[in-house]
Formats: sequence, structure tokens, C-alpha cells
Amino acid sequence: MASSAGKKRPMVRVSRTDSSSNLTDKDSKKPKMDSGDRQGESASLYSEEEEAAQRDPAKDVSLYKTACDGIRQLLQEIQDIRGSGRKDAAAEIAERKIQASMHFITLKKLNRLAHMRCKKARDTTHEHKQKVDSYHLQLQNLLYEVLHLQKEITKCLEFKSKDEEIELVDEAEFYKEAPEDISKPDVTQQDPHQLTLARLDWELEQRKRLAAKCKDYEDQKEEISQEIQTRRDQLDSLLPRLNTVLESTKPLQEALKMPFDEMRQQHRMAQFLPRPLYVLYVQSSAYQQACDPALTVTIEGDLDAAKSSGPSTSAALDVDSDSDDEEGTKEKSRRRRTISVDPTDRRGKVLHKHPLQVNITIKCKDGSSLALTFHYLLALQVVTVIVQLQPAAEAVTVSISGGDLLSPSSLLSCLFPGDHGNTTPNPANQFLLERASIEDFNECVKEVGKPYVWAQQLAGLQFLNTEEPPKPDTHLSSTHMEKTMKALKVRVRARLALVQQLASLERGSVPVNRECQHLFPTKITSRLTTWKSITYDDYIVLPYSQPVVDSGMVHETDNFYLAVVQRGSATLTAAVLLSPGYLTCPPVFSLNLNMGTDRTASCDENIRAMEHEVNVHYKELLVKGSHDQLLTNQLQRLLMCLDVYLETQSTSSATEGPSEFGREKICPRVVRGPSRCKPFVFNSQHGFFTQR
Repeated sequence: MASSAGKKRPMVRVSRTDSSSNLTDKDSKKPKMDSGDRQGESASLYSEEEEAAQRDPAKDVSLYKTACDGIRQLLQEIQDIRGSGRKDAAAEIAERKIQASMHFITLKKLNRLAHMRCKKARDTTHEHKQKVDSYHLQLQNLLYEVLHLQKEITKCLEFKSKDEEIELVDEAEFYKEAPEDISKPDVTQQDPHQLTLARLDWELEQRKRLAAKCKDYEDQKEEISQEIQTRRDQLDSLLPRLNTVLESTKPLQEALKMPFDEMRQQHRMAQFLPRPLYVLYVQSSAYQQACDPALTVTIEGDLDAAKSSGPSTSAALDVDSDSDDEEGTKEKSRRRRTISVDPTDRRGKVLHKHPLQVNITIKCKDGSSLALTFHYLLALQVVTVIVQLQPAAEAVTVSISGGDLLSPSSLLSCLFPGDHGNTTPNPANQFLLERASIEDFNECVKEVGKPYVWAQQLAGLQFLNTEEPPKPDTHLSSTHMEKTMKALKVRVRARLALVQQLASLERGSVPVNRECQHLFPTKITSRLTTWKSITYDDYIVLPYSQPVVDSGMVHETDNFYLAVVQRGSATLTAAVLLSPGYLTCPPVFSLNLNMGTDRTASCDENIRAMEHEVNVHYKELLVKGSHDQLLTNQLQRLLMCLDVYLETQSTSSATEGPSEFGREKICPRVVRGPSRCKPFVFNSQHGFFTQR
């Protein structure tokens, strides 16, 4: 055992640890001095702070690593000694524990020094931060002072005195006109400030003179006003005499056709018109005087009823007056009881018209006249129109298929796109109509007329805000007046011409004006055999009209016709869609050719080309003086295209066509292009047909 202990002895001795302990022996003995008085403790703490400041942190780190390595080595030796089971192991373990404790004391010393350094670094950082904050605050104060000074400088530079707003006379004129006691040339020419003061004194002197003149003029004005009033009184006294003179001139007015009395009577009645009709009357009268002397504008109706109704007639009309009955029963002693409205009479209240109406008569060049009667519905606050057409004697034509074109209900339908006049343009009317048990306003059209949108515009009405009643706008009426009057004349002329065309087509004749004869060849063999009107249901079931139906161009208010053209064994059937806005919207043709089999645009490129010629290039047919003959010109072009189709139709690649269709048209090229298009375009200058 002694030998084993002797062998282990060198391993127990750790020179590095002892040296570190000796280096820090003074530090390890310091905790034993803690039993001293308070002055000793403060002195000790103060010495440790100085020591922490004087010691090298790098050496302390190295010392920390050495102590940690020594503790690891001692712990490993203690573990090995315990595992050996020797008898003197307890003494060796105790010795190594003492050595390890010394290392722990060193670590504690180093930890305390590290905390002191950290505290000192934190205090130093805080001190420097306070200095930086102080400097930053001083900088901000200086910047604020600089900004304030800059603002003050800007104010001083932008300062404008009141005298700068006064337009003073120039210096040359000042020295020329101002007296020397004000101008003072010897002083003002050397001093700009004195010059400005002198000019201001001269301006003050001039204004005093002008104020005195103004007072004199006001006195003269007062004298003239008194003289004018005296003469006005004299003129007022002449009114009874003038009335007597005017009464005696009535026979002369009738002889010269200058109805001044009627005009004055109309102007008196205009005062009692509702605001929309008043705007309509004023603007239409102005248009008559400026643009169309043939236009007639009159006011008719019960003037006494209009005077008694007053401006609050529309406000007094209440569809549902059940509450008025109860209120009238309670306050019968204080006011007149409100008369209750029977449910069956609500319709009449809603459709009640103002007693006065405005009549406008538009005369066309051919002698036809269009009478428009404008009413104002007080409860619904809309303007309605009743139409009456009086065609000229030579324009009266009987047509079976066009009988409804001149009817008052459809004559002005779609004068502008989408304006059928079957519904009220005021969105608020729907509630009043429902309370009056009127499901569709179209039921009331025959009774009160149609509320076209263009009629509302002529009266200055525009329904944008449903919360407030519409206010008539004079500018809106004047803006649409000329355009609407021209559209009405064009519609009447187009409808009369269309009826005449339909009458000729029913007889199998396609009339062509002299101005349009150069658009077609001299000889056209194909003939129109049938022309008749069909219904909307008949049109939409035709297989060759489905592309037009699918495009959304077809409406129930349109007119539909069926034309049959024949040449030999070939029969061409054309379904014609005629919009109410004829000429604005051209007719649309859908074709079906029967030559043993049906050929339509969906299966034959040349049938599609024929439809293209008729429907798309219709503007070529609008020759000056024949705009109203568009339908017959389109039909004549269709006959021409059918002749070309049949004469150039080949049954095989070797022959030009069936023997029954002789070549009567000159066609340099029968077909052209991959689609084998036929020459449907007529060259009137040279008399042959070419492809487009």
C-alpha cells in the first residue's frame, strides 16, 4: 500500500494548480478579512474596484480557463481514486477537494471582478449616452431656432404693404400732372421712399375729386329717376286707350293674318301651364320663330279650371286617402273635411291630366302634317303625347302589309333607340300605379297618350333622382328641340314613303327612282311574285333567320315581311326584318334559295355573299333624293344578285350553268378566290359585274 501510495503521489501534486493558487493566494485570503469593521469592508471593496480596473481582462480569462481545467483534472483524479479502492484514498480525496476548493475560490474572485467590470462599462455607456442625448437636444433646439428664423425671413420677404395693391400713375405722368407742393422733385428724385409717399398723396387727392364727381352724378341720377317715374305714370294712363285701339284693329289683323290678340291670349294662358309644359311651349315657340315658321304651337284647354287648380294640384292628389277620412272626422269643426277617394276612382286620380295642353303641328314639304298633343299627368309628373297624322292627298296609299305603320300607336315608336313609349320613364311611378291597381302602364296609353323619353326631354324633364320631384331644365329642352323636330319630320316622310313602297311590292312591282337606275342593269329577269307581312312567331321559327334571331336584333315591336322571288325553277324566299326606326336602322334580309334543295347562308358562301351585299353595303343605295326608297333599292339589288347567281351557277366544272338560265350579264370572271365568290358588284360605268 505504501508503495502504491508512493507511486500515486506525483499524480496528486499539480504544480499548475499550486502556482495559480499562489498567484491568487492574496485573493483567497481576502475573504477571511470580512470579519473586520465597516471601514475595512469599504476599503476592501474599494481595493477590489481598483484591482478590477488595473487587472488585464485577457489574463483573467486565461486564469479562468486554467482554473476550470484544474477542477476537471481534480474531479477526474477523485473519480479514479474512488475506483481504485485503496485504504489511503480518503486522505487523497480530501487533499484534492481542498485543491478544487481553491480553484472555486479563484473562479468566484474572477466572477466578482467580471461583474464589477460589467457594472463599470454599463455606467460608462450610460454616461456617454446622456452626453449624446444632451448634444442631440441642443442640436434640435438650434435647428428649431434656424427654422423659426427662416420663417421670419420669408414673412419679411413676402410682406406686401397696402400701397402695393393700389395702381399708381407712372412717375412721368406724376411729375407732369401733380403740383410741386406734392411732387417735390428736389426731394423725391433722390429718395424712392419720399417718391412713393408723394405719389400716394397725389392718389388721395385725385380720389377725393372723383368722390365729389360721383356724388354729383348720383344727384343727377335721382333727378332722372324721378323724371322716368313721371313718364311711366303717363304711359300707364295710356293703357285703356291702347286697348281700345287694339280692339279696333282686329279686322285688320284678320285680313293681314297677323293674330297679335291670339298671341297675347296664348301668352296669358302660358302663365297657368305646369312648369314642364311651360318650358315646352317657350322652347317650341322660340324654335318656330328661329328655324321653322311653318310650325304651329298653341295652348288649349279649360283656363278657368287651370286657374282654380293652382300650383299645388299635384300635391293635393293622393291615391290612398283613407287616412284623410279619419283626419277629416276629427277636425271637422276647424277645417273642410277631405273628400275620400273611392278605390274604383283611384285610377282616375293617378291618370289625372292638367286642364291645359300644348298642341304642336309639324308640316312637311309634301303637305302632310303631324299633330302632337302634349299633356302633363299631375300625379305621375310625366308628359304624354297623343299623335295624329294627316297625310297629304297624293300620299294616301292603301297597303295591306303596311296598315299599322301609320297608326298613332306605332308611328313614333323607337323615334330614338329603345324609346317605345309603353312604360313611364319616372321610376317612382311604379309604386303609384301598383296602389291604383294598374299593372301595366301600356293599358292607359290610349287614354292619356305615350310618355316618350324625347317628350320628357322637350319638357326639360330628366329622371335621375327618385327622391325629389324632377325640376324642368330649360337648357335640356333647347338642346333636344331641333334634333327631335328633325327626327319627327324624317319619321313621317319615311313612313309615308314606306307605305307607298309596300303597296307597290304587294302588286309585284319593285319601283326604282330615276336617281337610282344607274345602280342596276337595264334588264333584270328575276321577278317578285309574293310580298306579305308575317308575325313575330312566324319569323323566329324560320330556319334561315336564326342567325339574326340569335344576334339579338329581333324584337316583338319590329315589322316582319316575307318576299318570294322566282326565275324559272329557282325560288328565292327572303325574310325581311324592318325596324320601327326605318332608315336609321336598315332592313335586314335573310335568304333561302330553292333549286331542288334549300340553300342558305349557312351552307352556301354565295348566298352569304348576297346577304352581305344587301345588308352591309346598303349605303351605296342611299343616293341623294332617294333616301326614302332604301327598301325597294335593296330588293332590286337582291333581284340583280339572284340573276348573277343563277347565270353563273355551274352544274359541273365543265359547264357554266343550267340551260334554262341563259347568260345575260357580262361577267369577266365567273368566280374568284378560294371561296369561289361570284361577281355580285355591278359596274355601272362599263356595264359588267365584278367581285367585291
